[in-house]
Amino acid sequence: MAKRTAKASAPLTEIVNESKSAGAHTGSYRESFNDIYLDLSKEPGKCRIAESGLGWKPHNGETFTLDKSEFLNAQWSRAAKGHELKVFARNAGVVLLDGFKQEDYDALQKCFKVWYGVELVQKEHALRGWNWGRSEIGRNELTFNVRNQPAFEIPYTEISNTNLAGKNEVAVEFSLPTDGDDAGTNGHLGGARTKGKKMGGAVDQLTEMRFYIPGTETRNKKNDEGEEEAGSENEEEHNAANLFYEALMDKAEIGEVAGDTYATFLEVLHLTPRGRFDIDLYEKSFRLRGKTYDYKIPYDHAKRFFLLPKPDDLHQLLCIGLDPPLRQGQTRYPFLVMQFKKEEEVNIELNMTEDDLNSKYAGKLQARYEEPIGTVIAKIFKGLTGRKLTQPSPNFSSHHQMAGVKCSIKANEGNLFCLERAFLFVPKPATYISFDHVASVTMSRVGGAISASRTFDITVTLKNGAGEHQFSNINREEQKPLEEFLKVKNIKTKNEMDADGAMLAAALSADPDLASSEDEEVVGQDRGSADEDDESVDEDFQADSDSDVAEEFDSDAKSSGGGSDAEGEDAEADKMDEDSASDTEKKVERPKKKAKTGK
Repeated sequence: MAKRTAKASAPLTEIVNESKSAGAHTGSYRESFNDIYLDLSKEPGKCRIAESGLGWKPHNGETFTLDKSEFLNAQWSRAAKGHELKVFARNAGVVLLDGFKQEDYDALQKCFKVWYGVELVQKEHALRGWNWGRSEIGRNELTFNVRNQPAFEIPYTEISNTNLAGKNEVAVEFSLPTDGDDAGTNGHLGGARTKGKKMGGAVDQLTEMRFYIPGTETRNKKNDEGEEEAGSENEEEHNAANLFYEALMDKAEIGEVAGDTYATFLEVLHLTPRGRFDIDLYEKSFRLRGKTYDYKIPYDHAKRFFLLPKPDDLHQLLCIGLDPPLRQGQTRYPFLVMQFKKEEEVNIELNMTEDDLNSKYAGKLQARYEEPIGTVIAKIFKGLTGRKLTQPSPNFSSHHQMAGVKCSIKANEGNLFCLERAFLFVPKPATYISFDHVASVTMSRVGGAISASRTFDITVTLKNGAGEHQFSNINREEQKPLEEFLKVKNIKTKNEMDADGAMLAAALSADPDLASSEDEEVVGQDRGSADEDDESVDEDFQADSDSDVAEEFDSDAKSSGGGSDAEGEDAEADKMDEDSASDTEKKVERPKKKAKTGK
């Protein structure tokens, strides 16, 4: 049972007056509440409200405080764990305190009114279950109202991205914790207190919501300075969904970045996620701008960079490993895969002062680049992030002197690259396998006789029963280069193809009729036997049985001598219908029919 304790037993107004008269004791009186949850935290704590401000302390951890000067508004409403106190702060945004009881309202209302000069407003939420209403874009959160009552609120800090999913549809994506154990920026304190972390402690989490917004709205035109001009003659109609999208982008600061762009690359082809995006590079983040999707990605999320020459010898790939992954709807993309033409060069000068170039990025960036576009983007990323740019291992070279081999993961075709410390398959699904996690690699042949002789599969088994990855349809010529590479890396290898060959050799030695033929010849022999059957029919009928067939028809004709010529023709026609009409039989019978009709 949660306890509610007050410091003094006297009425609250008398306590406040006493604290103001005695300066040494100002702020010493407070209200305390146990088992209160801050910002959907996993662990409860004690909430204390004093004249100087608000404080919350978990059972094990540090105290969170909010100064009285931060208070703008406050609301009281029913919530998941009882009743909720919502405080709108100047800089901290929305602060949620959940777990109060109904009888706590009177004490909290007096504290807020007397100490902070803020009225604690009671809010009743809409419980009709309607999914249509009006959106209200406030200072700190988006509110969805049903009949002038809030159905739900979304703090802007919890929105990670928004996109136009259709002409009248806007998709809103919510921030996710980096892993399942993350309960917020200060998760060890039991609280979640910064951008995109309020839902970190939840068992289940909403990841996306879509709003259908039909119709148009009238807005004033904007002048050159971006300000709206008043007057009915300056009004123009806009798509309501577009206006909602732009307002949300502005409030949630999704498209906002600090400073000017250092470099911009237009319409870069991305294989994962599929499409063409403009890339804007800033000091602490980069932005992908597409026709439908728009992403702002901090450099802290970019963990790995790979520059890989594609086996077609025409393109190169730039792969960026992201943690947390990029999301499009319910699909996650742990890797960005960009494709560039090797021969396409770019001449670019960074939008950066000489002082910044020498002080912040000395030796990391150049003022000017004139190289293939893929190499330029990779070098700028390396200089801005300080991450290592990984390239294929010099210990591997395919049969055609390439850095990767063509293969498939299930029905998805791609390229497998052998790096210095890992395997990397791109473009989809992008798969990174560190050698430290590999238990063994098995080479095997599957499929029919023809495919098995030309291609093979490799199965990478992970340690501690973590599963396996299978790469299929690898050209047989790549077997030896892969075996040599795995041997250099001291990776345990099992070759099931040798065992299959030994079993086949044993079977051939046991049957002398099959000993002279290979797998491919067996297939050819089957085709030959079919051809011999066709030829034997023609040769038998043409070489040996022309006279026999004629005599046979003559004797049949004589045996029916009691009938007319027409009856003989009908009998012969019936015999032709009964026999399986081969090409040779038709050639023999037709001249005989013509001779009889001539009579």
